[in-house]
Amino acid sequence: MELKTVSRIFSAEIEEKKSRFIAHLVPLATFDETLDALRSEHKKANHHVTAFRRMLDNGQIQEIGKDDGEPSGTSGMPVLKTMIGAGLMDVGIIVTRYFGGVKLGTGGLARAYSGAANAVIEVAKLEPWVQLAQRKISVSFDQTATIERQIEQAGLIVISRDYTEIGVDMMVEGAKEALDALG
Repeated sequence: MELKTVSRIFSAEIEEKKSRFIAHLVPLATFDETLDALRSEHKKANHHVTAFRRMLDNGQIQEIGKDDGEPSGTSGMPVLKTMIGAGLMDVGIIVTRYFGGVKLGTGGLARAYSGAANAVIEVAKLEPWVQLAQRKISVSFDQTATIERQIEQAGLIVISRDYTEIGVDMMVEGAKEALDALG
């Protein structure tokens, strides 16, 4: 399965037996600040269930789902399993729940949370996931223009430049495959 990601936040809402479930699909880079903002914005919400998936530098996948006070296994894990099924990577989903007065039971909670996750995935503009990496490249002054052109053509980004007595040390970021092809 080809992995997918998002580059901006997407939202969707469902209602289940008078409870509101507001789901946000978030790029992992803004996950923590988005969660803090949602907790401030929705102070009267009963729960902010979270799940995320990320690719670690060693190629391992880190997956975490948190129930935020819901019965164990009824919310964070169903959201995470929905993300796995959709092939999402380096993203998180935050589902804010407003209790509607009717208990859903453990099965109902699991269906509602996974339903909210599915709803936000359906409205999201999913993009192909590309593993990003960084590499330091050192070149002499006379090679700088050539390497800068190659970096731009490969769709890579120069994060920093440190000038030395003999040339330039550049920290370059982008798709791992493009970095490897750079040499």
